[in-house]
Amino acid sequence: MPKAMPFLWSILLGAAGACQAATPAVPREQPALHALARAPSEAELRATITRLVSFGTRHTLSDTKSDTRGIGAARRWVKSRFEAISRDCGGCIEVVTPSQIFTGKRIPTPTEVMDVVAIKRGKGDPKRVIVMSGHLDSRVTDIMNSRSDAPGANDDASGVAALIEAARLLSKQDSDATLVFAALSGEEQGLYGGKVLADYAVAQGWQVEADLNNDIIGNSRGQNGVLDSTTVRVFSEGTKSNETAAQANYRRYHGGEVDSPSRNLARYMATLADGYLPDLRVRMIYRTDRFGRGGDQVEFLEAGFPAVRVTEAHEDYTRQHQDLRTEHGIAYGDTIAGIDFRYLARVTALDTITMAALGRAPAPPTGVATAGAVATDTTITWNKVPGAAGYRVHWRDTTAPQWQYERAVGDTDRAVLDDVVIDDWFFGVSSVSADGYESPVVFPGFAGSFRRSPPAAAK
Repeated sequence: MPKAMPFLWSILLGAAGACQAATPAVPREQPALHALARAPSEAELRATITRLVSFGTRHTLSDTKSDTRGIGAARRWVKSRFEAISRDCGGCIEVVTPSQIFTGKRIPTPTEVMDVVAIKRGKGDPKRVIVMSGHLDSRVTDIMNSRSDAPGANDDASGVAALIEAARLLSKQDSDATLVFAALSGEEQGLYGGKVLADYAVAQGWQVEADLNNDIIGNSRGQNGVLDSTTVRVFSEGTKSNETAAQANYRRYHGGEVDSPSRNLARYMATLADGYLPDLRVRMIYRTDRFGRGGDQVEFLEAGFPAVRVTEAHEDYTRQHQDLRTEHGIAYGDTIAGIDFRYLARVTALDTITMAALGRAPAPPTGVATAGAVATDTTITWNKVPGAAGYRVHWRDTTAPQWQYERAVGDTDRAVLDDVVIDDWFFGVSSVSADGYESPVVFPGFAGSFRRSPPAAAK
């Protein structure tokens, strides 16, 4: 089955025996996304990681006063980089440092966990927010060891370097939505930096459409020797973390187990890569994170926001959470020698074009619903959103990983698919701007809605 062209008015793919003919839409490429796909600089990424490694350790419990070593020095340097980017774009970026005091199993005494966050306000819909995040802190074998050198080149200076580079590239470009670039602290001690930013987003009234959490994205050689510089994994939850018991019952009966907004965000990224990154394939992983492990995107999910985790295709565990040492000829430790900067640049390109495409597209439709029980046709309805010039309805086989069929329906809030039986397909709707940027597809009901609702415990 051919894959649909991304974010374009694409040609309807026929489904034999299931779907009637429709007027083909005209494909539209986005030259700006092609340019951004080529733009990330390996030299810039290398310079950032080199500087972050130079602080010795960035452990959350490390020195905050020194200008040369520890988490405090690293945070101040990242802040200075964001401020320099802002100066270069005429003050287009606001830099904030939200923080909270935490104690816990891995933080035995009250400790301030501070994030460094660059905010580029959207021109049309500034409360709609696209976030790219990575964590600044690092560690060695003993999670409580805040003194030994912990370079953290890949985990996660790679993610921080990518978001700083994305901020540099997108700082001078227009966006309808607000773009946020966040270097988080406290991840290794318990995802505290993710909670700080998620809480800040709620307090600011942000409608977070996506959090692209980049954690361990710079290595192309797995511990088993596999070399793969053309694949990146995108992890996404299948059902919302904050659904109520009643919502779960409805979803179990009508479907939606693989159609959370986070899952459709992953599909969006995969489609973008197909169209604009011929040397990088998104491998969608139907899990919130790696087995038994976690990342800062989890705190966004718990707050009710769509989020995914971006991670390299093959990890090398001798370079993660390890004391610097050599044993049996194996060099342990997360040093800059383990970074493939060309690969890191391609993953950075994926993040950059995703943020640009999301920021320029209209918001995803709201109130998506389907009807068609005991009928041969399916009716799809939705609420219009500001900035949309038209909408597309999508459908796919219930076992298909990607949306297969689509139809441009114009500037309306209702579509009828003749002779498409609701029992046999999953459906969704996307919004499209006048210049052809398309939102992620929205699955009907709470299961697929991109709009935040409070966590179930708060209801």
